Amino acid sequence: MAQSNPIVGDLAGNRERILEAYRVADEAGCDLVVFGELSVTGYPPEDLVLKPGFVRDNRAVLDDIASSTGDCVAVVGFVDRSGEVDPATGRDVLFNAAAVCSHGVVRSVYHKRTLPNYDVFDEERTFHPGDGTYHLNEIAGVAVGLSICEDVWFDEGPVFAQAKGGAQLNVNINGSPFHAGKVDERREMLSRRARENDCAIVYVNQVGGQDELVFDGASMVVDSRGELVARSPQYATDLAIFDVDVATPSRPVTLPITQVSSASRATSPVIAPTIAPVLDDRAELYEALVLGTRDYVQKNRFTDVVIGLSGGIDSSLVACVAVDALGAEHVHGVAMPSRYSSQGSIDDAYALAHALGIDIQTISIEPAFQAYLDMLEPSFLGRDPDLTEENLQSRCRGQILMALSNKFGWMVLTTGNKSELAVGYFTIYGDSVGGYAVIKDLLKTDVFALSRHVNDRSGREIVPESVLTKPPSAELRPDQRDDQSLPPYEVLDPILELYVERDLTAAEIVERGHDEDTVRRIARLVDVNEYKRRQCPPGVRVSPKAFGKDRRLPITNGYRG
Repeated sequence: MAQSNPIVGDLAGNRERILEAYRVADEAGCDLVVFGELSVTGYPPEDLVLKPGFVRDNRAVLDDIASSTGDCVAVVGFVDRSGEVDPATGRDVLFNAAAVCSHGVVRSVYHKRTLPNYDVFDEERTFHPGDGTYHLNEIAGVAVGLSICEDVWFDEGPVFAQAKGGAQLNVNINGSPFHAGKVDERREMLSRRARENDCAIVYVNQVGGQDELVFDGASMVVDSRGELVARSPQYATDLAIFDVDVATPSRPVTLPITQVSSASRATSPVIAPTIAPVLDDRAELYEALVLGTRDYVQKNRFTDVVIGLSGGIDSSLVACVAVDALGAEHVHGVAMPSRYSSQGSIDDAYALAHALGIDIQTISIEPAFQAYLDMLEPSFLGRDPDLTEENLQSRCRGQILMALSNKFGWMVLTTGNKSELAVGYFTIYGDSVGGYAVIKDLLKTDVFALSRHVNDRSGREIVPESVLTKPPSAELRPDQRDDQSLPPYEVLDPILELYVERDLTAAEIVERGHDEDTVRRIARLVDVNEYKRRQCPPGVRVSPKAFGKDRRLPITNGYRG
């Protein structure tokens, strides 16, 4: 199982990653090596596949990979074209495909049957489904069926049809993104599918970050009884080499079968598979943030990041993630105090920076803030200070961070969390500016939980205890606290989970026992701030429904449920 980390569009680089893993598998005497979904192009390639030249180049890379194969069979994901034109769009008919390669050529090709078109997936936009006919591949004397990702999730889908036609083993290649609880969902589904069809399943997932998505790997094998017999680690590239016990055929082969390779190459003692442990809930979330941040920064050719360190919980967690993703020498902190910043918050920012080993500098926003006040005084004559002046401070900080980014080539990491983004508790063109939003899909209560996780796993205080215990505050006016503008996060977050992630209406949430006035107020805040969220940077998706690719509501929207 070749659990690799491709880069979308990097055809030459992906070719080398595939061939390097193939060489290791071949030298180890493997009969079969399996790569992830669309491993040639990286997943998801989105509208890159609408470029005919890109599709041609991807096919050329596949043929080059196939030319390097010998007795070891490789299953490789790529974009295939039929040569026909879709009359509805005028574009080439394209398929999400898997190629079976050996002895220098592509022996057979499978086209994905079930195209996901929900949540972050919209494959129907670019691909056509396979035609529903099935065939098997005889590899080392074993009848092997192929399927791609979504195909395996349906009871009477391709795995069922191929097992009924004589498959002893089904190979399922994947680009399955992470969200909390996803590993258990996959394991339960695969066990059920294997038992139903009396057919072992090899499930190979990719790993790595791609824009907002994080792929956690955790490739696995279940035997025909549904028992887990092998699993690769989460969040790491891996080439798992082992022998899998394939049951004696229980059904005659009735589907067409392609002879791909003859008897098994195995001459050494049986190599037992290993089962990598699954991380606990907090570690799993944290490592998803780390991997997503590392890959977004590095795959986009940045080396360093800069973070505004306020001495609050959000910027503290973002800094911890950044250090684990990139190394302390590549993370730069900036304290930007104003007239309302407490000395305690400044001290907390410096304590965090010292604990992490990152550099920190102080740039006061006071001169810029006062200049804005002076410039605007004639226009604001006769009007009392309000939210306008608070937002000016945040926008001063955003300008400073972007100036440092421009001068030194550092990517700005924003520090807003999902609770704040949901209700608009952030300043557009202020604290929302930047290249990547590390914790945009974490509710505030999860931010606190992961910050404690950082300290627990380190065995020392990295996030200062005062940061964990003081009331959250933007410090944009005297004695300000978040709970003066919002319900306590212990009240707010469960409502947001129901309204944003589960799509319940306000009325349905009230029926579940939540206070009606609070629910109506929160729902309205979520709705009217859609336009602000649309202008925020991408960030790591870790929930079943994140702002961005997942949740696509109209900005102009009169519905209030």
